[in-house]
Amino acid sequence: MTGSILLAEIYEQPEALRRLIDSESEPIARLAHTLNERGCQYVVIAARGSSDNAARYAQYLMGAALGLPVALATPSLHTRYGAHLRFEGALVIGISQSGASPDICTVIDDARRAGAPTVAITNNPESPLARAAESVISLHAGTERSIAATKTYTTQLAALALLTLSMANDRAGLATLTTIPDAMDAMLSLDDRMRTIAEAMANATAAVTIGRGYHYATAWEVALKLKELTYVAAEPYSAADFQHGPIALVRDDFPVVLIATRGAVADDLTALTIRLRDLGAHLTAISDVPAILEAADHPVRLPVSVEERFAPLTAVIAGQLLAFHLARARGLDPDHPRGLRKVTETR
Repeated sequence: MTGSILLAEIYEQPEALRRLIDSESEPIARLAHTLNERGCQYVVIAARGSSDNAARYAQYLMGAALGLPVALATPSLHTRYGAHLRFEGALVIGISQSGASPDICTVIDDARRAGAPTVAITNNPESPLARAAESVISLHAGTERSIAATKTYTTQLAALALLTLSMANDRAGLATLTTIPDAMDAMLSLDDRMRTIAEAMANATAAVTIGRGYHYATAWEVALKLKELTYVAAEPYSAADFQHGPIALVRDDFPVVLIATRGAVADDLTALTIRLRDLGAHLTAISDVPAILEAADHPVRLPVSVEERFAPLTAVIAGQLLAFHLARARGLDPDHPRGLRKVTETR
């Protein structure tokens, strides 16, 4: 772990998750009770970057557990176009590791003025976003020094899971969530494997990342890390959407990173894996599904299988490690990606 802030923070994720669960389980249970009493009919989430990918996870988790449609906010409507959106029946959530982005704060301000319950999920409980919202969930990730988000992303996923499961009164799910930090510990054993795969991908200039269901968010987050850290033009796709045109990209040795774990969409992803192999893709599969691993050029067998809805918290670690080692293999500094700052304040 020595020599890189980013790698050290990848390794800190299990402990960060434990802190979040220990510190926020009871406050979130109280918040969930209050939100249920207010009878929310749908959810709107305002976020950017990795936080937006956490919102994609919430679309599946909240939809499945609560039956609530989840929409991603369009902050420019608030900051540039002067739109007055109606929030009747909405729960509005702002997600930001820094809590400093003005456009996310503006969405929360507007929603709160409209009478909607508002929740900030942030690593800075004293931030402008936290002050704007009615309620705050602190991530307890500790100071994130790396420019590329890792531990704030996975704690955002966990915060959303805590809130959703508490609103659903899913005691079994909450109990399972407490086991996820141990599963994340196990994922760190993939470090050497991801280094080997990164060395094989060192000359790549473009790639696609593919997931489906809960791992749609993982595909987006892994693609973001590849773009941020390695400057590979990595594009994320749903496995379903990918077959509606973008599969034409695939030719001999075209890099594809597939994230597929056991669950409702495993059969679909298995069929796609075989098709990608037949098209000649250079396929890395992050999976615990035997048929998918057997068909991949570079199988990444996950050391622990977890329930499908929690798998984005664990499988993404393999993608983070891949991006880190690919940056190194390309002679880049993953702690200082070009053109990026830790806090990006968009308006």
